[in-house]
Amino acid sequence: MPKVGIPRALLYYNYFPMWKVFFEELGAEVVLSGLTNKKMLDDGVNCCVDDACLPMKVFHGHAVHLKDRVDYLFVPRLISVEKNEYICPKFCGLPDMVINSIEGLPKVIDCTINLRDGNKSLRKAVLEVGGLFTGSLSRIYKAYQKASAELADYERLMLNGATPLEALNGNGPPPADYQYSIGLIGHPYNIYDNYVSMSIIEKLRARGINVLTQDMVCKEELDRIAEGFTKPMFWSFGKKIMAASSYLIDQRNVRGIIYLVAFGCGLDALVGDLVERRIRKKGVPFCMITIDEHTGEAGVDTRLEAFIDMLEWRDTQECL
Repeated sequence: MPKVGIPRALLYYNYFPMWKVFFEELGAEVVLSGLTNKKMLDDGVNCCVDDACLPMKVFHGHAVHLKDRVDYLFVPRLISVEKNEYICPKFCGLPDMVINSIEGLPKVIDCTINLRDGNKSLRKAVLEVGGLFTGSLSRIYKAYQKASAELADYERLMLNGATPLEALNGNGPPPADYQYSIGLIGHPYNIYDNYVSMSIIEKLRARGINVLTQDMVCKEELDRIAEGFTKPMFWSFGKKIMAASSYLIDQRNVRGIIYLVAFGCGLDALVGDLVERRIRKKGVPFCMITIDEHTGEAGVDTRLEAFIDMLEWRDTQECL
């Protein structure tokens, strides 16, 4: 049985259930890298280019962890995941970065996915990848259909308040009596990787705060809000982050918004400024936390504590 390695990084948090079912239905064994830790990050930093952002370095570390354990390494070349939109350019060159930075790699599955002009590229990628494991077109299509259904179930759990880590286990959010809600926005690979985010969701929940993210808002609602932007936002994740911040404030009555960004991310640098302007106009407290491979947990904890204390002080003053 061929083994396909999938790094637990970048868009793993968006699409892993679909990838897993697709490969398993074609007779492959899916091997997932472990949870991000210091050694993985150090390995990624050592083999990745210096000016890469933290998430890219983390991905390289996960690839190093997998390379000697699998027959294939799945690193798709992602250009667009939505019609008429793009994602970060680094995703386009990710397979090349990995291949040229890490020695001793197995065969890399680097299919191209570009949905900007429709689903033709997706169909081609599905057939290309499926053809590595079977010559049966019907089996490939059935595997893809089952994988798509699995992804829909996964996204449904997140819409009901589960984080990806909870949804991957088929669970909803843990029952709790929260005092109030805070919006946590940012790229999924920043906010859901507990090592990268320093378990920010768990820390907020432990303080009795309900955490709402952009993945807990339905796509139709986000698209509706995005239509009201002054100019179209053609970055898929940027659009989602901006629309979600407005929705969480207007519809979910969050007390404040935290934006977790990676140092050196050009998209976050642009979108962060736009998000902050929109939020501050509505008079809602906003906190941006920037992380990289040198960020210390104590510093993040201090920022969180100060933000929470400010929210609680603000509520006290408004009641006077």
